[in-house]
Order: sequence, then C-alpha cells, then structure tokens
Amino acid sequence: MHPQEQSPTPLFCVICVTAIAALMIVAFAIPAFAQNSVPPTAVQAAKMPQFASRLHPGRRVMLPKSQVLARSAKRRGPLDSNDIYDNGPINGNTNAWTINFGFITSDSFTITNDQSTITGMSFGAWLTPGDTAPSVEVSITSLENGGTSYFDQTVNFAESNCAVNQYGYNICTETASFNGPTLNAGTYWVNLQNANVPSGDPVYWDENSGVGCQGQGCPSQASQNVGSIPSESFTVLGETTTTTTTTTSSDNYACPPPQKGFHDLHDFGYGSSGVAINGAGSLFGSFATGGSNGAGVLYDLTQRAGRWFLSSLYSFLGGSEGNSPNGVIVGPGGALYGAAQGGVQTCGKDGTSYCGLIYEARPGPTAGANALCGWNVTNIYQFTSNTDAWNGTVSTFDSAGNLYGFSPIGGAGGEGAVFELLPSGGGWTEKILYSFPQDNSAGTVPNSLLLGQDGNLYGTAEYGGNGYGVVFQLVQSGSGWTENILHAFTDTTDGTQPAGLVQSPSGEIYGFSICDGYAGSYCTIYWDYYGLVFSLQPSDSGWTFNVIYNNSGDCNEWRNLINGLAFDAAGNLYLAEGGDDAQCDWRGCYFNHCGLIKGLGSPPLVSGNANIFWNLTSDPKGNLYGTTGSCGGLGTPFRFGGMIWQYSPH
Repeated sequence: MHPQEQSPTPLFCVICVTAIAALMIVAFAIPAFAQNSVPPTAVQAAKMPQFASRLHPGRRVMLPKSQVLARSAKRRGPLDSNDIYDNGPINGNTNAWTINFGFITSDSFTITNDQSTITGMSFGAWLTPGDTAPSVEVSITSLENGGTSYFDQTVNFAESNCAVNQYGYNICTETASFNGPTLNAGTYWVNLQNANVPSGDPVYWDENSGVGCQGQGCPSQASQNVGSIPSESFTVLGETTTTTTTTTSSDNYACPPPQKGFHDLHDFGYGSSGVAINGAGSLFGSFATGGSNGAGVLYDLTQRAGRWFLSSLYSFLGGSEGNSPNGVIVGPGGALYGAAQGGVQTCGKDGTSYCGLIYEARPGPTAGANALCGWNVTNIYQFTSNTDAWNGTVSTFDSAGNLYGFSPIGGAGGEGAVFELLPSGGGWTEKILYSFPQDNSAGTVPNSLLLGQDGNLYGTAEYGGNGYGVVFQLVQSGSGWTENILHAFTDTTDGTQPAGLVQSPSGEIYGFSICDGYAGSYCTIYWDYYGLVFSLQPSDSGWTFNVIYNNSGDCNEWRNLINGLAFDAAGNLYLAEGGDDAQCDWRGCYFNHCGLIKGLGSPPLVSGNANIFWNLTSDPKGNLYGTTGSCGGLGTPFRFGGMIWQYSPH
C-alpha cells in the first residue's frame, strides 16, 4: 500500500493548483490569482497595468494623518453601546484583501455576553474611484468560513467617510444593518465574499492588524482562502438582552452556570471527539462536519494573551479522500494522527462501503502553523477489506514510533481487531496483532486500547465474555500476541459495557462501566443506569478487580453515566459524568447535578446538565479539558451542539 498524499488546501488552494504562477507574500505563500487575474490584495492590483490605469494617478495622496487620528480616537475608550466587538479603526494605507472574484476573507470576533443579538456591522473598504457602496455576502460561522453557520445573507452596505489613499483607492467606511443571529458568549467568525459593485471591479477589505481595537480578545485572527492574513478593520454591531433564567421541571438541559475555574473555550455544532494536548499546551481535535467541503475539519485551539483562538488546520476532501474524522492523537515530532471514513470502497455486506483510513497531519515547511494551506495531510494507510481492521481508529504510540489502534467490527472473525502500523521505508506497514474470535468468549466490539507501562496492550470490549464485556490484556508471544481476560463483567455489581482505560503512575488500571438494570442488584434499580469506576490492581498472582466508585447511591448523581477518566500530573483521578437524556429529577434529584466534573471521592467541581460532559484529558499544570454533548451556544436553554471546555482546579 503506497501512502497517498492529500492536498490540504481548501477551495481557493484547490483552484490555485491549476493556475500558472504563485506569488510569495512576506511570511507565507499566496497561490496564483483567482479568475480574471484579480490578485488577492489591493496593493498587488495597484502595481498591475490593467488595474493601475483606473486608479487616477494624479489623485494619489497619502490619507491625511489628521483623518486617521480622528478615526482612531473613536475607539480609544470603551465600546459604544451598540458595538459588540471592535477590531480597530480603518488604516487605509497598508493593504486590503479581496472579497469577491472567488476570494473569501474571514475574521474572528469574541462575544462576552450570552443572548447577544447581531444587528449589523461596519468595515473598511478599498474601492476603485467611481464605484459605489457594495452588496456583500456576510456569513457568521463557528469556524473560518465553515463549521456551524448562524447567518448567511447578501447585505447592502451604505458608504461614508471616504478619502483617497496613496495608491489611488477610495477608502470608505461601509455600514449595514441586518437581522442577525442571537449568540452566546464565545468566539465566532465573520466572513465576507461575493462583493458586488455595478462596475464589476474588485472590492477589498482594509487591513489594520488590530491596532486600536477595543473588543475583548482583539486583535482578531484572520484568513483568506489563500491562508492566514493580518486582521482587518471592522466592528460588529448588536445588543445584549439581560435575562434571568429559572430552571423548571421541563428544562432538562440547563447548561452550566458560571463557575469558578470552568471556561467555555469554543462552541461548535456537532461531532467533536475530544482534544489532544501537545508539549506547548495547544489543543488539537477534529469536527466530523464542516470545513470547506463539509467533510470535517482538523483544528487547533491555542491560547494567546489569556484568550483561546481556534484555527482550522485542514478541511477534509470527502469521499474516498477522507471524511468524518473521529479524533486525533499527538505523535512523534508533534504530528497529528487520526482515523476518518473514506479510502477504498470494498467493505460492508455488499462491498460498497468505504473501509476507512488512517492519516497523518504535519505543518508545511514554509507556512505558519495556522495557515489554512499550511498543513500537509497524508493517508498513511487505507484499510482493504472486511477481514482487515476496517473502520479502525488509532490510540497510542510506543517508544519506537509504532502506532496502535483497534477496529470494533473488523478482523478475521468480524468481531473486532487490534492492529499496529509500523513506519517502514518512508511509508507505513499494517499488522493485525489480534482478531477477536466469533464465539465471543474473548470479547467483541473493542472500544478502548491502552499501551501499559509493562509494554503489554490493555483494552476493553463492549460485549462478549459473559455477554456484558471484558477487560483484556494482549501479551506478545513469539511472533504473535496472546489474549488474557482480566475481568469478564456480569451485569450485577460490576456493571456492563466497560470502556475508557487509563493507568495510574503506580501501575493500576482504571476504567468505567454502566449497570443496565436487568440483574436487579443494588446498582440496577428499575432498569435504570448508573456509572461505575473500577480498578485492576496488579499482583504476583494476576490482577484484582474492584468497583471503587458507584454513583447509584447519590441522588444528585443518579442516572449519571461516566464518559471519561483522566489522571493529572500529581496522580489525582478525575471523572467526567453525563446523563442518559432521561428524567433527572426522579427521587428529588436536581437538574444541574445531572452532569459533573469531579475528582474521585470528592464533591463535584463543576455541575451541568444531562448528557453534557464527555471525554477528559489533562495537561502538566493540572488543568482538565474535554467536550460536551450539548450547550454549544445555539440558544438557551436548549443549547445543542457542544463546547470545548477547560477546568482549572487550582
């Protein structure tokens, strides 16, 4: 299997592959011009004869300094009452970026209050003399021109405060009012494209690098569909409605109120699979949908000046080239690895399903880490058939750089498999380490995998054993691997469907399971669901299994399923709990206790709603990170979607 390298570029970068030449801009690459040979920036256009001749050379004078100062003075104090975000005054002299002829320019903006309604915006435009105020397609999204779309309309702008700059362009303030979305606190993106003036000329968005900005989190991040660019001059207009929300018995989705140490880092639509952390403290993950092709996005979330900013690293191309990514891990050298649908189409009952693939993502050699065109994604392995580890996912690396993963449905018996990818000759070679047998005694549908401190592999299978799942160990024996069952679940006091293995610094293995109610034991009442945490203690005679936490006895945590475990650097174990979307107030329980972040054996650190807290990881400083199954900023109280969150215990 030869690795297949995918082009990481979104829409315009795909177009630029077929163009004749490329233009280098300062610190990153700008691909060839779009249709009609319109360049990405106004300054480039001013140097081209077909554009320069229309800019009236005799009128080229520097924008008066007094006018620049007057404009800047407007933003030296707090935001105006109708300003939700301000990215600074118009510069007018440096450069501007095309927002028509196929170019899309995006800037981030931060909202500080829930229930903020967008009522319009203003921005600085560079126009060819004689052109009037443009109509522009304005969209507001959760990612750079992607992710969840909250607003997308063509808007007519009104023009004011025009002056001519040294390049001969009219520099104007463009303002429009529109009925925008109501958003909650968080970071969003405003995207301008398809600008139109009667002459058909290019329209440019003024670059100001955020100097003089007053909005929280400014200056913004910015990108064009050629890559990352300096931020632009704009203001988002709106109003904030202050309301008091009373939780009632019909509100099963009350989102976490402000709580000490808990931070909503970014809201998303659907389909995030948790985050991975690199040595510099940046978070990485994937969204199953969104991006330039609607097929999913790789992202990073980086903290700068106390604020978190999300950048799209790569938009999946869809189809056989990869779509619907399901999470990432950080590998050697800071590369990202993950699984996606796609690849060859020979799997499934009728042989028409995609078998899935494993990809590697690395920053490009010349572009910055946040440039849309700057990350190279390579399909390092495509699963080949139903007996391969098809639809597999990756879990961990060993010290030699070998990559391990599992498949819930592949393998020789179709009951799941554990596989290894070994770097070899500039590519990767796959090896099936173990296929679960069809008799189910050894487990079926593996759902987690851990490389133990002893070099053995440990994992959980959702079913099999006694019918309720197993914890297994794989030990290398000669040229193969042998499975040992460490515990087979019984659906009584130990629960069912184990998952989420982690290992403590001292070698104990921990995981979680649920009770499904059929056995009628103390943790299974009336077919209800409870979360359990179990441990496996190593000893000379084997492994000892114990249930160390059971939330069925706590009314405030009744019906909470455990969705994640993580150790911090000090060896403390934390839990992420959520509900099962059922009634959480039976027996007098409270709605805001139906989702929790807590330390083992301690009171809740953060309280949320049913089905909220998912995934869990920690950084060396003891901060916890994860995602939620709801509360994604799409309206209150029923905020579906999700959020990426941080909790700082200290």
